[in-house]
Amino acid sequence: MKKIFGNTGGLKSNQIRRLENLYKRRTPPDFLLTPEITLDISRLSREISRQIGLILNRAGSIIFVIVGDHQKIEIPDTSDYRVAPGRLRGLRCIHTHLSNEALTLDDLTDLALLKLDIMASILVTPEGLPHEVHMGHIAPQQNAGEFYHTEVYKPNELDIGCLDLIHALETEISRTFVSQDAETGEERALLVSVTTDSRQQAEESLDELKELTESCGIEVADIILQHRKKIDSRFLMGRGKLSELSILALFKRITLVIFDTELNPAQIRSITNQVDLKIIDRTQLILDIFAQRAQSREGKLQVELAQLKYLLPRLITKNTAMSRLTGGIGGRGPGETKLEINRRRVRDRIVNLEKALEQVRKQRKQQKAKRNKYNLPVISIVGYTNAGKSTLLNTLTKSNVLAESRLFATLDPSSRRLRFPRDMEVIITDTVGFIRNLPKELMVAFRATLEELESADLLLHVIDMSSPRFEDQIKSVEKILDDLDLRKVPALYVLNKQDLVSDEEVERYCRKYNAISISATQAATLDPVIEKMESMLTRVSFSGS
Repeated sequence: MKKIFGNTGGLKSNQIRRLENLYKRRTPPDFLLTPEITLDISRLSREISRQIGLILNRAGSIIFVIVGDHQKIEIPDTSDYRVAPGRLRGLRCIHTHLSNEALTLDDLTDLALLKLDIMASILVTPEGLPHEVHMGHIAPQQNAGEFYHTEVYKPNELDIGCLDLIHALETEISRTFVSQDAETGEERALLVSVTTDSRQQAEESLDELKELTESCGIEVADIILQHRKKIDSRFLMGRGKLSELSILALFKRITLVIFDTELNPAQIRSITNQVDLKIIDRTQLILDIFAQRAQSREGKLQVELAQLKYLLPRLITKNTAMSRLTGGIGGRGPGETKLEINRRRVRDRIVNLEKALEQVRKQRKQQKAKRNKYNLPVISIVGYTNAGKSTLLNTLTKSNVLAESRLFATLDPSSRRLRFPRDMEVIITDTVGFIRNLPKELMVAFRATLEELESADLLLHVIDMSSPRFEDQIKSVEKILDDLDLRKVPALYVLNKQDLVSDEEVERYCRKYNAISISATQAATLDPVIEKMESMLTRVSFSGS
């Protein structure tokens, strides 16, 4: 006999048997539920003073019998019943209510989050008879922000053409979908910000998250910004808002939700248990981008180490949020679960990666010793991602380092020689771009690369002054330099993309930051920068001697 789910403690054997016998009952596809089953579960529900729920498939078979308490039921895991794009789950939930109440907010939330065909409640009288049946389903048109449509039926009026209704719902839902082919396999993301910050700060951060998402090759389908006085410690947002998110995802063929904050392991578990979508956070998105961009062996080692350090504390349960990071890790052995093997293998791999990167650090020290032997000054280009650092390196040294107008186009540091007009030769190095709230896992993993900045005689801080957020970007870069204890290294501020800003603003910003303005693509604008760098390095060398 199939299992009875939920709160069965204290029930009599004949009550358990009657519940188990429900699995043998069938409902014709056109019926929401047969009047006979409706009467039976109403009587039994009143008898045991607990709600009783049934989950039916579209053939009318009962696949879950659930016992709750006086106020609610807990729906079992339905993840085995997968939801295809543009479809509902193929399951409907009908349960008793003992307090003469219609569909509750929890009922409607479960309807949306689980993408159920139908949610219905049977109002049971004190005598144990069904009084009314309240039925709800997702509203395809969503007029005036209404996400649900509800109707009330008498217990003898449940021949409602149930299967035709569900098919009509799915047809209507598919008509409201975006026109993109669902079979392309491309990710479509919903960006979510739940914040206590000002709306302006939240919108600026979301703009950057959108750039990061598009830089990762993911289409942004929609954006949600919710301002709260206090962040929900479990879900960030309320369950009602999560249900709206789930409906939005259904209608816009969204496959991925990206939160504009770092989610802790408990939050990832809580949200993925509620929303049948892949959930990642800002940190994981950046890690994905780094994984795509890394070309050298060193870069790949650093990115993998960062990913695994992010993953390890989140290997707490099987969930879809981890699918971008857990691929290829695991297996099953005697006496161990796959999750335990994952943890052990991740720890072992982290140790091996740290050893490999320690070897990289030693090699860098040897390279540094060679440079010191020739006494060549080092200039390191730093700045926010996509500020134009690689473009400036290319123009200064007539090289062809990859330079694209997207975030984190290059990760691996590039070094070139540059000869100044007065016969001074220097090494100029392009570094990985910075970003606000750079994930700590990346800071640790890229330690060997960032340590190169410690040997710099001059930092060339490149700033995209055409960005509306460039002043915040300066603060983000300076914070990271502070964290790396690099503010003692002389720095030259270079305001890039002067051709995209008015002359008055260029002059004002140059005065404010004691900076030089350039267009990195135009060699003719770089002469003042070259002269200033040479002058600053000459002063450094004199003071050092």
